[in-house]
Amino acid sequence: MNRSIAGEPGGRRIAVVLFNLGGPDGPESVKPFLFNLFNDSAIIGLPGILRTPLARVISERREKSAQANYALMGGGSPLLPETRKQSGALEQSLALALPDDHCRVFIAMRYWSPLSEQTAAEVAAFAPDEIVLLPLYPQFSTTTTASSLKRWRECYAGPGHSRTVCCYPQAEGWVQAQADAIRLKLAEAGDRPVRVLMSAHGIPETLVTRKGDPYQEQIESTCARVAERAGLGPRGERWDICYQSRVGPLKWLGPATPDAIQKAGEDGLGVVLTPIAFVSEHIETLVELDIEYGELAHEMGVAPYLRAPAVGIAEAFISTLAAAVVDALPRGGTAPFGPGCAANWKACPHRREARAA
Repeated sequence: MNRSIAGEPGGRRIAVVLFNLGGPDGPESVKPFLFNLFNDSAIIGLPGILRTPLARVISERREKSAQANYALMGGGSPLLPETRKQSGALEQSLALALPDDHCRVFIAMRYWSPLSEQTAAEVAAFAPDEIVLLPLYPQFSTTTTASSLKRWRECYAGPGHSRTVCCYPQAEGWVQAQADAIRLKLAEAGDRPVRVLMSAHGIPETLVTRKGDPYQEQIESTCARVAERAGLGPRGERWDICYQSRVGPLKWLGPATPDAIQKAGEDGLGVVLTPIAFVSEHIETLVELDIEYGELAHEMGVAPYLRAPAVGIAEAFISTLAAAVVDALPRGGTAPFGPGCAANWKACPHRREARAA
């Protein structure tokens, strides 16, 4: 059923829902943000009767140190303002790509406002004919995409035919935007010898080996395509992959980004570091990469230490998001935009739907 209202285009009413983690907007919201994060079963896989009190303890213990880190960015996370810029740019791109339709882009954050329940009510009030669920996680993981989509499906009860873009690890514009940012930093390094480090948020190895999470494979496929586009040659010569943000006692994917920076220093190289799994600036880029790892690089004599920006509203990236929406509209279900998983990962939602069919 196609509907229109006065002053709006005719054709279909299309809701695009962008998913991201979210972040506290001020010091007072740091603790509840942390509680929401650690009370997610995708993050701590314990029964709720154990997980919830543990999440309260963790959020209380980490509140002060987290507040200190957010203070370095003005007291809160820039993730929501950054995502709003992306949603606005995407709406403009979709208006050009689908001029006969009325497209509206919504933001649903997992751990802080606008939370999925709030956004679900807004989407229902918009009364869409079609819905495209589009995570701002290029690589699929049970800890990010799956958690966001699960929460959305628990919240949304409105109208509209829905489909999901589960990932886009090798999408053309996403790869191009990353390669462009790396090339600019390589030009800044000039003749000084550097190693390009593509840093992704880490996850415990057991999620890959036991739960069949495709995240590591997709990180590696993104990095290979970006390295090829940027002209970096084979892995291990001029570039490598590393993983940041490790917490807890479990073994995480490696090498860890601090270890990779140290290794570059031992090899007499500087570093060009790019956030290969983040599309927006936030605490993991502005504090962890820029400040904490920047200080480490200085201590290790790593020079230059240059960090490529997140893709943000780079035209190539926004064009990829728009193309993913247009590509998804004729279908239902869950599918990647561009190549997704190569292996038959147990946690891959696209392959799971195919197996069920």
